[in-house]
Amino acid sequence: MLKEVDMSVDLVVIGLGYVGLPLAQEACRSGLSVRGLELSADVVAGLNAGRSHVDDLSDDDIRAMLEAGFVATTDPAVLAEADAVVICVPTPLTAEGGPDLGAVLAATRTIAQHLHRGQLIILESTTYPGTTDDEVRPILESTGLVAGRDFHLAFSPERIDPGNPVYGMRNTPKVVGGHTPGCTEAAASFYGGFVDTVVPARGTREAEMAKLLENTYRHINIALVNEMARFCHELDIDLWDVIDAARSKPFGFQAFYPGPGVGGHCIPIDPNYLSYQVQAKLGYPFRFVELAQEINAGMPAYVVRRIQDVLNEEGRALRGSRILLLGVTYKPDIADQRESPAKPIAAQLIDKGADVVFHDPHVEAWNVAGTTLTRVEDLGSALAGADLAVLLQNHSAYDVDDLAGRSRRLFDTRGVATHTKAVRL
Repeated sequence: MLKEVDMSVDLVVIGLGYVGLPLAQEACRSGLSVRGLELSADVVAGLNAGRSHVDDLSDDDIRAMLEAGFVATTDPAVLAEADAVVICVPTPLTAEGGPDLGAVLAATRTIAQHLHRGQLIILESTTYPGTTDDEVRPILESTGLVAGRDFHLAFSPERIDPGNPVYGMRNTPKVVGGHTPGCTEAAASFYGGFVDTVVPARGTREAEMAKLLENTYRHINIALVNEMARFCHELDIDLWDVIDAARSKPFGFQAFYPGPGVGGHCIPIDPNYLSYQVQAKLGYPFRFVELAQEINAGMPAYVVRRIQDVLNEEGRALRGSRILLLGVTYKPDIADQRESPAKPIAAQLIDKGADVVFHDPHVEAWNVAGTTLTRVEDLGSALAGADLAVLLQNHSAYDVDDLAGRSRRLFDTRGVATHTKAVRL
């Protein structure tokens, strides 16, 4: 039987990025006493001064958190005061394409130094099935305390969708899987204090796999329409019209759309965790994921070839042409550039001799392969002076048909333009 300990802090969130900060915010709103543990002294100083560094939270939001008692710190001693600790650190890929659990394991070792009876430890960082039980638990149990007996251990996949105006931390269902049924119950009770719907999973592996299934589903279906975009162009079929027609079916179909490539923190990365685990544990490839990765990773190069084709039709060579890239973030109306396909597209265009400039209402400075690209200020003049404008991200600030009308030619990778000067992917 776990002995409950009355501590002075309800929750410590490790990692105050796009996942950890909204979690801390919602916990503060529910009346919990919350601390944030972060490696970056600059991030900590900014938050404690009331400044936000993520798209979904404003400075006013941070100030409201501070008024509710939130404090950010770089001092891990705060962990000793916490009833619950949630790990929200990055899980990128290594240079070889495998999972990089360095931040997760470092956070776990730090927790172990302050672990006490009755504490609830939850991993939210996306990872491969088995991480919570096979990697995190042994580090914590090296203290002599046992998961499920002396402390609770669970996994709950983050479902933060940056820029989503409808679904946030509270109204997005929360999947929870514990090391034991008691661990699941403890974690579900914790989240139930500030999340509307909690969905218990059978265990940690099922919760870990649920996250990977969600993003692998999207990864594969995006790859499907990306490949269709290529051959539909060759067959002179308007794929965007095809999708609009197909989505009129009220059952059995969900619309996915092609684009210049996939970006963000999930789709380009998470399916690789699953593919890695299948290969490492079972010895054979997850062929759907590997094929989807090949198709989606090839889209930036395909976009560059289409840009060359559009210029050729105008009697211009790519080398020496001025290319204006419109929107360089990985999704609309946010500043987040993680894994954005705009970067490999720009890099390949520069490598082929193009003069590349950009405009993005959310990005002031943009660096590609060590070069800081010119951000145009007068969009009208930039459109008139560019040999080709390329819409990579359809920010709501853009009136795409107006942009097309003011350009010499616009290549639309998002399928939104109807102007006669626009060529769609």
